Amino acid sequence: MSIRSFTSKHYRHFNAAALVDAAEGYDQQLRNGAKMMITLAGAMSTAELGISLADMIRAGKVDIISCTGANLEEDLMNLVAHSHYKRIPHYRDLTPQEERELLDQGLNRVTDTCIPEEEAFRRLQHHIEKIWKQAQADGKRFFPHEYMYELLRSGVLEQYYEIPPEHSWMIAAAERNLPIIVPGWEDSTMGNIFASYCLKGELQPSVVKSGIEYMMFLANWYRDNSDKGVGFFQIGGGIAGDFPICVVPMLYQDMEEYDTPFWSYFCQISDSTTSYGSYSGAVPNEKITWGKLDADTPKFIIESDATIVAPIIFAWLLDQ
Repeated sequence: MSIRSFTSKHYRHFNAAALVDAAEGYDQQLRNGAKMMITLAGAMSTAELGISLADMIRAGKVDIISCTGANLEEDLMNLVAHSHYKRIPHYRDLTPQEERELLDQGLNRVTDTCIPEEEAFRRLQHHIEKIWKQAQADGKRFFPHEYMYELLRSGVLEQYYEIPPEHSWMIAAAERNLPIIVPGWEDSTMGNIFASYCLKGELQPSVVKSGIEYMMFLANWYRDNSDKGVGFFQIGGGIAGDFPICVVPMLYQDMEEYDTPFWSYFCQISDSTTSYGSYSGAVPNEKITWGKLDADTPKFIIESDATIVAPIIFAWLLDQ
């Protein structure tokens, strides 16, 4: 049974029905010629969402991505160090002492998965340090994702590949030169490592373009690509979603470009709760009051686990 047939038969109510509605809405956006942004919060790359997201990128169903610095780098870490990862299904039962033992082994835990520091973080550091320093020597500046693209395109990581390259969403994105927005990149391992080089006087902070420059880039991209609409598919919450969605009210209210179209579609997969006052938990209608969505914008919210929901929606969209 195809995924579309399966969901049509079984996903009829509650969050299951919202999943199907959101997938159909996404598909309609593509049929209308709209562009689509996907935002990645949390540890989606460590959850290996790249297996399905890479297919979406290669199929032309994603036009721009906004993600945390962690998701940017963790896809590459999984690419080059997968066999060294350690899964801990009983992570809820770990004692503080057992957690410390993982640290002492160079294993940094993300829920049920430990990322190996030496094989993942340091392996990338060794190579990207050279790219940063070369850019400084040449008097050049790039965005964080552009340095990652250069790292992939250089071929230096290929000797380390431990998963099929087609399972890496970053490789797929680099192949298409997909625009990526990485707000708050400093809050990532590579961002911390870069800061350490700046503290030691080996690099200047200006070698990496800033978040303000990312917003300026996004503003120009949105102007150039919103004639038939731009949809917003948000996985999780946080800065990966909050940052890029603000480009519309910024253009409309602050730049006084009153013909700026609202986002043409909105879907969020989230388990955040509105009543706690979290931005991530805000229902789509609240975004109308901030000038991000219009009253008639197709809006969907799926209150569930993104690691379960997103691959199903992607498979649905790829099931032609």
